[in-house]
Amino acid sequence: MLPLSVVLKLLLLICIQRPSASVWLKEGWQVYSSAQDADGRCVCTVVAPEQSLCSRDAKSRQLRQLLEKIQNMSQSIEVLNLRTQRDFQYVMKMESQIKGLRSKLRQIESNRRTLLTKSFQEMKGKMADLQPLIPVLEQYKTDARLISQFKEEVRNLSVVLLGIQEEIGAYDYEELQHRVASLEGRLRNCMSRLTCGKLMKISGPDTIKTSGTRFGAWMTDPQASPQNNKVWYMDSYTNNKIVREYKSVSDFVAGVESRTYNLPFHWAGTNHVVYNGSLYYNKFQSNIIVRYSFESGRVMTQRALEAAGFHNVYPYTWGGFSDIDLMADELGLWAVYATNQNAGNIVISQLDPITLQVLNTWNTEYSKRNAGESFMICGTLYITNSHLTGAKVYYSYSTKTSSYEYTDIPIHNQYFHMSMLDYNARERALYGWNNGHQVLFNVTLFHVIKTDDDS
Repeated sequence: MLPLSVVLKLLLLICIQRPSASVWLKEGWQVYSSAQDADGRCVCTVVAPEQSLCSRDAKSRQLRQLLEKIQNMSQSIEVLNLRTQRDFQYVMKMESQIKGLRSKLRQIESNRRTLLTKSFQEMKGKMADLQPLIPVLEQYKTDARLISQFKEEVRNLSVVLLGIQEEIGAYDYEELQHRVASLEGRLRNCMSRLTCGKLMKISGPDTIKTSGTRFGAWMTDPQASPQNNKVWYMDSYTNNKIVREYKSVSDFVAGVESRTYNLPFHWAGTNHVVYNGSLYYNKFQSNIIVRYSFESGRVMTQRALEAAGFHNVYPYTWGGFSDIDLMADELGLWAVYATNQNAGNIVISQLDPITLQVLNTWNTEYSKRNAGESFMICGTLYITNSHLTGAKVYYSYSTKTSSYEYTDIPIHNQYFHMSMLDYNARERALYGWNNGHQVLFNVTLFHVIKTDDDS
């Protein structure tokens, strides 16, 4: 094991669960760290039972039912055996007494002269009554031996069936669910130890759903608990104030709404964000940012973003009132916009999520009108050079070092027109609205994993 002070530097994406064919552990599922793959991703190897072993087919059910019956029979036989052993001791004692009585009777019969005839006949009658019990007692002993033998055979059969169960892998479904939950917890714990990283690659997209107009936004809350997987959906970039809520991604795909919210103000653009239970959006025809609480169903805060252009003064290349872009990452809430004072170039401001006050501001030299979309990862703004086919992440600006660099990271614009692209720190993925398609992109980041005693 490496010392706790060692800092492991790895290229990581979300850990990929990949079964290993070369390793088999009877004790169950195991997770192993491993070296990065060809794409620079950390591969978390999961050693699990083969998929066929987890199926609940007819043979598995029949075997399980047979085992249950054998166990019930074994318990009943155990109880019967205890009772038989107790009765058997009594029978043995009674048999000895009968045999002694018969011997004594023969002695007495040979000396009839010493007894009265009446008493002798009376004793002889009792003996005659007891005589049929002797073969019954013999049979009782035989039955007791059979019960003991049957008990041993059932025990042997149980061992054989358990061996068969282990061999074919008829695992209990609830046990597998528990193991999966434990595995997910361990993977999330591993992910929580990742520090901020630098973007290296964008892969995908995966198309989740096709719905709505060409422009819109969909998102989940990066601050929500692991059990909360709600999705919020906001179609179009103007003339709308209806937010649709879904309990999960599967409900979103199926179109099963759990709730709708009628916002007090129309929004502008598609660059909204949900953060810690609140929706942050740009109020139409203004540079005002609105914080709307889903829990209370009302506006909690409104604040103007000083000097920020709005209403297509400084939009992204595709227009759509995309002047003010609100986003969140591992470090908090951000606003990306442009001002006259900065010659229409992009300005980055970190915001207080409660008061919406500007905490800090950075001026870049990249023209807002030349940017296709942008997103923040770990305090670094990444900007694409187009919203059309052939787009790539062309420029990045680090708020940590107040410096920029040109990059060349391709992004597959599958449906030719990107009107929303936002990073989700919990999922470590990019949410996109691609010409009426809701898509997800995976990101590869250069991470530094630090142990607990590293500062």
